[in-house]
Amino acid sequence: MVSKGLRSWFVVHFILDVLLGVPLILVPVQILSFFGWTTIDPITARLVGAALMGIGIESYLGRNADLQAYQGMLNLKIIWSGAAIIGFVLSILTGYQPWGIWLLLVLFIAFNILWVYYRLQLRAKKDY
Repeated sequence: MVSKGLRSWFVVHFILDVLLGVPLILVPVQILSFFGWTTIDPITARLVGAALMGIGIESYLGRNADLQAYQGMLNLKIIWSGAAIIGFVLSILTGYQPWGIWLLLVLFIAFNILWVYYRLQLRAKKDY
């Protein structure tokens, strides 16, 4: 069984990913400038927007999936958020610190912790 809480978090994740992904695809320079970025590659920003859209929409489409599908989706979310955290930290350490990077770092850390928590819960259920 997949908990109602996890299913709800998948819907929240969908909403947040779409709210950030669509502007990154449509108006990357404007959205990143708002968050304090001074150097912007619109192609890379659009690729990130596309990744957010793909992961977010799959969160919504897969919200009623079975245990095995959730395990795979959680693995993807853990890898994606973990890699993003490493990227944010490396950028911060090299001195690039637009204010929005801190917001995104906290958001990705929070989701990574959430996904790891639920992944461990699903592993425990599978062991029974």
